[in-house]
Amino acid sequence: MRARTGLSSLTLSAWALAAGLLAGCGHAPQRPEAPAPWTAAWASAQLAQAPAAPAAPAAPSAAAAAAAVWQPPMRDVSLRQIVRVDAAGTALRVRISNLFGDQPLSLGAVTVARADGEAPVAASVRALRFGGRVEVLVPAHAEVWSDPLPLAVARQADLAVQVHVRAGPAQATVHPGSRMRSWAVAGNRVDATDWPEAVAQEGWWHLAAVDVQAPQPLPVLVATGDSITDGYGVPSGSYQRWTDQLSRRLAAQGRDVAVVNTGIGGGRLLRDGLGPNLVSRFERDVLARSGVTHAVVLIGVNDLGVSHRGKATTAESRAALLAELKAGFTDLATRARERGVCLIGATVMPYSGSGYYAPQAENEADRQALNAWLREAGRFDALVDFDALMRDPARPAYLRAEVDNDGLHPSLAGYRVMAEAFPVEVLERRCSKVSAP
Repeated sequence: MRARTGLSSLTLSAWALAAGLLAGCGHAPQRPEAPAPWTAAWASAQLAQAPAAPAAPAAPSAAAAAAAVWQPPMRDVSLRQIVRVDAAGTALRVRISNLFGDQPLSLGAVTVARADGEAPVAASVRALRFGGRVEVLVPAHAEVWSDPLPLAVARQADLAVQVHVRAGPAQATVHPGSRMRSWAVAGNRVDATDWPEAVAQEGWWHLAAVDVQAPQPLPVLVATGDSITDGYGVPSGSYQRWTDQLSRRLAAQGRDVAVVNTGIGGGRLLRDGLGPNLVSRFERDVLARSGVTHAVVLIGVNDLGVSHRGKATTAESRAALLAELKAGFTDLATRARERGVCLIGATVMPYSGSGYYAPQAENEADRQALNAWLREAGRFDALVDFDALMRDPARPAYLRAEVDNDGLHPSLAGYRVMAEAFPVEVLERRCSKVSAP
């Protein structure tokens, strides 16, 4: 009897254990909520700054010593750079770039703060970390993200990113067309907000992106192209690029859309200009942006203009260029569809008034032929006909006087016209991924 009683006790214990396990399955612990997705809130396209030529010996002066902080390779210099984010969030991260450097970029510290004009707000200065460390070594031809930093930011808020460059490469990674002043000062001053001896220069250095953690996913429009998107002619700090004005228009309408700009002045679709060609940088500067849902591409005028500037063309050379441009645009459209990004094409605006390119009748015919092809149904998910919007009805090869700056670039009024004409309703649709055949 005792043996049977012991067996029953073991059996009952096993049943109790099984019941407990089943009960645990029925009440499994809840998984923690996934963190909010990262959203691109600011971006710049990167290009190489050529190494400085050896300077001729000169008499020492305070002005020369101050300007020396900008000379590459930078050594023990702090940079203050102002960016305007286009999405609200509860946390942020910053991407540091050494994409074109042939040597490592050594940073001693990086801070970020809310900015009031061109000055950081002292109470908001926060240190960024990289893998838990304040120091970071960015390898040659590489980029790194900072760790997430809890810091609430508002849409269209200005941030000051302060970077201590302990040792920079001879060839810096930059975006010269910032339309915003940056500041440099000797030493590690990233925790300070008062830099009375700092020297200003327009551009961004080693700064590629700012992402925020938005409360919920929102559309992200990446605008890319050449100097017209980069904002040629826009006064420093005025935020009058056509993408800036589009962002304000969207905000005024209550549309929660982030607009980021990755244009490069002098940029071309197929061949390198002042920076890398768009086909080569499309993945990095457009498709890989956090949360990207839409992109608008306005490019081609430099491909056309450079092809005939200072040289004769033939019917064969022009036909070959058009065929290459069509293949380049088709490549962008295919890659965007494979990623589920709605690609918005744009026609090339008139440039016959440009003294720099001075196109002839046959070159203008090439522009019109390219635009006719761009307008074909099904080429892009949407098309903005900037040519029809900006051309002079009486002289279609020229920009209208009221939107013209120099025969090639729009005026500030012209940038505003572009922003007001952009079809914002296209941002409400989503594009499904389509695999290449």
